[in-house]
Amino acid sequence: MVFTNKSSTRKAEILSIGSEITSGAQLDTNSQWLSRKLAEIGVETGWHSTIPDDAEVNLNSFKLAASRAGLVVISGGLGPTQDDLTREILARLAGVDLDFDEASWAAIQEMFHRRNRVCPERNRVQAFVPKGAEALPNANGTAPGVFLIHLGTIFVALPGPPREMELMWANEVSPRLLNANLGKLGFGGGFLSRRTIRTFGAGESAVEEKLLDLTKRGAEPEVGITASNAIISLSITARGADLAEAQSQIALVEAIIRERLGDLVFGADEETLAEAVAGLLGELKRTVSFVESVTCGKTASLLGAVPGISNWLSGSLVLYQPGAKEQLLGYPKDLLMKEGCVGPETVRFLAKAVREKLGTDLGVAVVGFAGPGDGGPDLPAGLVFAAVDDGSSVSSEHTQNWHGSRTEIQHRTALMTLNLLRLKLLATKANLAPCQNVPLKEVR
Repeated sequence: MVFTNKSSTRKAEILSIGSEITSGAQLDTNSQWLSRKLAEIGVETGWHSTIPDDAEVNLNSFKLAASRAGLVVISGGLGPTQDDLTREILARLAGVDLDFDEASWAAIQEMFHRRNRVCPERNRVQAFVPKGAEALPNANGTAPGVFLIHLGTIFVALPGPPREMELMWANEVSPRLLNANLGKLGFGGGFLSRRTIRTFGAGESAVEEKLLDLTKRGAEPEVGITASNAIISLSITARGADLAEAQSQIALVEAIIRERLGDLVFGADEETLAEAVAGLLGELKRTVSFVESVTCGKTASLLGAVPGISNWLSGSLVLYQPGAKEQLLGYPKDLLMKEGCVGPETVRFLAKAVREKLGTDLGVAVVGFAGPGDGGPDLPAGLVFAAVDDGSSVSSEHTQNWHGSRTEIQHRTALMTLNLLRLKLLATKANLAPCQNVPLKEVR
């Protein structure tokens, strides 16, 4: 397969406005969503900027965006309060006055009427738009958007609430941009498609070693690699004249990735590890039960979030104290004296015991030390053990020594345990003998 260098095209910049975002009080999800929607119409996003509700900062940021981007998409700052500045700053940037738009004011009043509320006079400010700009109707709220072209740069201002922003994008913005013939305006045009392949069981560097020809800079399709909570994601980006061409390019690269990484791949796009496990449980019609200490039920909780899992998830026990393990699962005192509730024999015993106790096809157990305390010199915080028992003579098991905070260790251990269950189910599906001590090297 030949990978070519990418051609240079104009890019978009996304500005998210709000002091609640820059302060960390609220998460900016709009930029991620908008980047994906821009990609669907062939526009690559070059920059994300987050700015507070400050007039001069807004003006300088708008000017900077216009100097480097052909399309500037703004979310936020269109409300009726004094700190909503987007309309005013766009007018200052363009050197024009704000005009009152009667149609927008009528729509705002109608929105309040439908909600059986009195329209405050203050909301009148939302009906003003920079002279020469278009007001974009808001079907889900009171704030009209703004569509402005200034010195060759397209400015699109959208309301901050996602419910309003997303519908306005679909109904008003995307059609306008497509009708503007983006190719002639210097954008990539065509269709920019993305697909994400998700993996678990090897670290970022180990995964990339298998894909160096795909991830090298300048390759097309582009393959990016990121790591988050021990999950390594590979994002494939391709541009085509139409959707079919872009997807064809992606399919070819995805096939190579899946062939080289094998069972490290658990899903694609937004699929979670829990959803992958739930799918296998349903496909194989296997029931499962859990006993957890170190993760305090998080493994079963992740799986339990998947719709329909009640058909296959029988139950889960959270047992920390030895007495509880002894009372509910018959945990032997001699094993307690030998391993102290954390060790390979213990986790194998518990996996078998919970399977038998709850009468399921599979039993899953996980024990360890989430920290910050440990179990002694040879039992550091982050040391965890997991096992899956299916009633056969051999059980899958894994030992891992994580580093990080208590929350990080618990979450990664839950993912590790789900992945161990996934591998067990894959082995069952392939009618292969399950492997012991599945390696999880370089996981971060």
